[in-house]
Amino acid sequence: MPEADSASLSARADTILGIHRPSRATHARFVRAETWLRYAVPALLATFLACLGGVAALHLQVQRDEVLHRTAREIETFARLAAAALPAALEQREVPGRLDALLPQGSLHGGRQILIVTPGEQIIAAHPALPGSVTRLPEVLGEVQALSVLAERAGVMSVTLPSGGSALATMHRLPGAGAARVAVVQPLDEALAAWSERARNQAILLGAAGLVIIGIAVAYGLQTRRAHAVDKLCEQIKQRLDTALGRGGCGLWDWDIPRGRIYWSDSMYALLGYRREREFLSFGDVNALVHPDDGDLYSLARGLAANQITVDHAFRMRRADGAYVWLRTRAEIVPDPGDGGRHLVGIAVDVTEQHNLVESTATADMRLRDAVEAISEAFVLWDTSNRLVLCNSKFRHLHALSPEDAQPGRRYGEIMGRGVLPRVRRELPDAEHAGATSRTFEAELADGRWLQISERRTKDGGYVSVGTDITNLKRHQEQLVASERELIETVKDLKRSRRTLELQTQQLADLAERYLDQKASAEGANQAKSEFLANMSHELRTPLNAIIGFAELMETEVYGALGSPRYAEYCRDIRSSGNYLLSVIDDILNMSRIEAHRVKLVRKDLNVDAAVKSAIKLVAEPARAKSLAISVDLSPGLRLLADERALQQILVNLMQNAVKFTPAEGRLMVRARSSGDHVHLYIEDSGIGIPKAALPKLGAPFAQVETNLTRSHNGSGLGLAIARSMAELHGGSLRIRSEEGLGTVVLVRLPAPTQERLRALAAEEASQQTVAALREASGASLRPSPVQPAVV
Repeated sequence: MPEADSASLSARADTILGIHRPSRATHARFVRAETWLRYAVPALLATFLACLGGVAALHLQVQRDEVLHRTAREIETFARLAAAALPAALEQREVPGRLDALLPQGSLHGGRQILIVTPGEQIIAAHPALPGSVTRLPEVLGEVQALSVLAERAGVMSVTLPSGGSALATMHRLPGAGAARVAVVQPLDEALAAWSERARNQAILLGAAGLVIIGIAVAYGLQTRRAHAVDKLCEQIKQRLDTALGRGGCGLWDWDIPRGRIYWSDSMYALLGYRREREFLSFGDVNALVHPDDGDLYSLARGLAANQITVDHAFRMRRADGAYVWLRTRAEIVPDPGDGGRHLVGIAVDVTEQHNLVESTATADMRLRDAVEAISEAFVLWDTSNRLVLCNSKFRHLHALSPEDAQPGRRYGEIMGRGVLPRVRRELPDAEHAGATSRTFEAELADGRWLQISERRTKDGGYVSVGTDITNLKRHQEQLVASERELIETVKDLKRSRRTLELQTQQLADLAERYLDQKASAEGANQAKSEFLANMSHELRTPLNAIIGFAELMETEVYGALGSPRYAEYCRDIRSSGNYLLSVIDDILNMSRIEAHRVKLVRKDLNVDAAVKSAIKLVAEPARAKSLAISVDLSPGLRLLADERALQQILVNLMQNAVKFTPAEGRLMVRARSSGDHVHLYIEDSGIGIPKAALPKLGAPFAQVETNLTRSHNGSGLGLAIARSMAELHGGSLRIRSEEGLGTVVLVRLPAPTQERLRALAAEEASQQTVAALREASGASLRPSPVQPAVV
């Protein structure tokens, strides 16, 4: 799978099993702040409740201070008024009886009390009236020295009553009344009664609001905890479902048909080897992964548009590594109550293994049927209910059944009732499968053929039947009976022939003995011939050397003139004839040495270029005499592993033949090419050519193309034979291709100096040196070997 496709399918999912979460910016910020708000909102509510209680308490305290301050002003004002009004009443002695009448109406509300006190703190008048036992000011106000001493200069003071209650009190001196004083006492309980009622009402309201706020905070906490638990539960369900789908080789699909987007579960991504990158995949992304031979999602969408409710579809999809997997998708149309659209929801199961198994099973079944059909016997297989499972055409032909009659699944009686049963001639005992599990019998058909039918029970309770054509076997048995009689007659004939063979054997032994004697005689004659030729060659070389030498002296007239010019011509003829005869003798000597296996090669690494140039020098003069053009085409750096003299002899012989049989103004070419671990040398000429009929005999000793009556060129016929023998001694070969009137090409194949050959040559030389050293150390005298290196 290309990286672009992989990248297009990889990242973070913001869905829970295909259900899309809100994606607005405010919601996203709220989701991020949800954890912080879970603890911040209750704290804010608690802070608000504490602030509300503090503000209410402060407000009540301010109201209380205002009530106390107003009450203090009132009793101060009341005391001043009473101090201004009471002196006249005291002078008229009307105060004890008319104190309430002297005061303004309603001025003593709320439990306020006015007292007229003498300088000795004796209460002379009070309103409301005091109990009879209370006559002194300390009994009413307690020990208040400052108020008694300072009077109006003390202002309004807070005092603690003997009853334990608190009160506000003030005292003013009465002008001109004999130092009498008026005291006004206001109990705080009565003064703060209205404030207490308001404070109680506000506390009730504040408590109710606090309970509401606390209830809201508790409900918010419970709701957030429940939402968090639901999220965790959803995540666990998603993980468990993904794990279950992944373990089962399945993937969840949610195809939002109106929007053209598809959701895949994590197990689906893992199934195909991709990574998630977006919440949803586009329709085109998924359709691009479907194998083109398995249709596409467009056809599936058209089927859904045609009111199709369920989908069961198998197709191939491309994995991330490029391979295809088989998926079977089972889905159903589900309406979305949120947006009113339709979703195709289902699972995709990896059925690659099952598909491969089905293909393997189908292939195996096809191969089994082909194999059953290919066997030469009639084959049939029945199940436990005697129903046909499988049969071949030989079985149908045996029982004259048509393919429609032998349908798999039909019972034995129904099928065989339509066919023809062969006549059973003989039932054979089966020692290996005794009992009712198997049987073997022979049946004769109407056309004269014989069948051996073997029936065997299978492990599942069915049975298989194989019918083998034994007609030839029956015929062979009949022939064996006839052959047995013939054999008896033949044995009698063999006994008669045995005596004849013994006589012939004795005669063959005599012939073999005579053949060995004649072979030994032939080998001795061949050896004597070789030795005769070698001895004769040596005997002829001595007088020939003298003849050639004296001819050269006479030709050069070293000791004086010969007289007639014809003598010089005769001397040249004698010298050329002697040289020719000497070369023939050398060829005969070399050929005899080769046939006697007396040639010893001294192999070494040779330069082909130097060897070719040296050979050309020896044929340059006769070539120049015939105006022949000699060209050389050698691959650079070619080397041979050969005997230097033998290589020179091969090249000179072949070049001399080319010069000899090439007419004037002709050409001669020498080429060399490397061919694996060998080197090919080509000597080409534009000579008279060789007839095809003569090519097979060339290379044999003394073989020549021209006969004695038609010869136009001198030669012993040993040049090619020596060249071929020398090439074969090196482990090479020589081949000739020629055409009359066009020329001849001679190919010499010789070994190149490879590392293996050089190591083998070094090992051989070391072995020879070791043998020589051992012989010298043992005192053995080494005789000079009669075998001489090949000479040119």
